[in-house]
Amino acid sequence: QAQLEESGGGVVQPGGSLRLSCAASGRIFSINNMGWYRQAPGKQRELVADITSGGSATYADSVKGRFTISRDNAKNTVYLQMNSLKPEDTAVYYCNADVRSYYRGTITKTWGQGTQVTVSS
Repeated sequence: QAQLEESGGGVVQPGGSLRLSCAASGRIFSINNMGWYRQAPGKQRELVADITSGGSATYADSVKGRFTISRDNAKNTVYLQMNSLKPEDTAVYYCNADVRSYYRGTITKTWGQGTQVTVSS
């Protein structure tokens, strides 16, 4: 099966930037959508942004104009560039990918382990 490994989280001051990366590895035939979700303490997990294999992106209203999602299909990697960070962006960020492991196999929604992003002065 496929695995996702995130990197790039950390602590940043308000107004700062971070770049998250998520690489898929293992048994992969193809990947459809890839995306980033986040979960703050006491809140439900929410979609931040996702991107199709063709490069079409969608964003949550709360991050439009500040975050940019991109992907490198050759590397099975998705990125999230986060600018103008706010304290309310503090959360655990999870990578997600819709992975087909075999030709004509089923698509499995695969999750990373999460990476902490803390925005604080």
